[in-house]
Amino acid sequence: MTAITIRDVPDDTVNALKVRAAQAGKSLQAYALDLLSREAAKPTLAEMATRLERETRTELSTTDILDAIEDGRNRR
Repeated sequence: MTAITIRDVPDDTVNALKVRAAQAGKSLQAYALDLLSREAAKPTLAEMATRLERETRTELSTTDILDAIEDGRNRR
């Protein structure tokens, strides 16, 4: 695995992360790794837009939809 060094982290940020790590029962390193891993796993807006486009595509026309509605009404 690769090591990451983050320079110039403000003291109040480090202290807040140390407290949260302790509350989670983790070391600061393990807590920071979890934060980074969760962030990397989240899709970007562009990835979500691509997925949404892919999943919402349809081959149905307006006529197909209106015919299906009419068929449903006729079956009542």
